[in-house]
Amino acid sequence: MEALAALADPTRRELLALLAGGERAAGDLADRFPVSRPAISRHLRVLREAGLVRSRTDGRRRLYALDPRPLRELDDWLEPYRDLWAQRLDALDTEIARGRRARTSGAGA
Repeated sequence: MEALAALADPTRRELLALLAGGERAAGDLADRFPVSRPAISRHLRVLREAGLVRSRTDGRRRLYALDPRPLRELDDWLEPYRDLWAQRLDALDTEIARGRRARTSGAGA
């Protein structure tokens, strides 16, 4: 589950969000962050090694693109937990609705 470890860092998550909009040059990505270009390069390397991004060279530029396959694998792995949370959120919604009804019926008395 290398993808999960790579996504633990907020800068890497933000890089993925930017790449979700399409392919971008490394320099364009680096310009969006208040850290050095070498730091962004290291983050991109981690994402690439985790399989979350692909890179290619275009002249002197290195272009990066999102590879959604590891995200699909992660989504599949999270599915049982999503069902667990859905049940709990449904129960919370029921309790909130009961509280509203209790306040409404108590206000008119």
